[in-house]
Amino acid sequence: MAKQSSNSITKFIVAGAIVVAAVVWLAFSASGNAKSYYVTISELQKMGTGAYSKNLRVAGNVKPGSITRFGPNANFTLVEQDKTLRVVYDGAEPPPDEFKDDAQTLAIGTYGRDGTFHATQLQAKCASKYAPAKPGAAPTGNTTPTGNVAALGPKP
Repeated sequence: MAKQSSNSITKFIVAGAIVVAAVVWLAFSASGNAKSYYVTISELQKMGTGAYSKNLRVAGNVKPGSITRFGPNANFTLVEQDKTLRVVYDGAEPPPDEFKDDAQTLAIGTYGRDGTFHATQLQAKCASKYAPAKPGAAPTGNTTPTGNVAALGPKP
């Protein structure tokens, strides 16, 4: 009887050790893949040689007049305060429609040793599209009144 009870305890300890090892392995493997939402141009330039081996997301505004398109690809410059970053976009899809001068853009890719960011994906939004209306300006978009919601039901 004592042998059977020590065998059960041993099985319990081994199973517990396997569970703990699996949790530790998952925690360490996930920490290597963790990435920040994005880095600024200043943060990228401060990363030094560590930036060359990582997939990154870099945010900034497109410098006016810097976009050169060739087929679905583009070269442009991102600006953040007084910092600039040359970007070469070579993606599977053409840049989004919102990608234009002064657009807030997120470039996803790798930083080259030549100081150029090599993007494989772009996300952009037009800053003017989301800016609040100027005081006294007429509203844009669909401004038709919706009327009384109760009036939208079936007629008697």
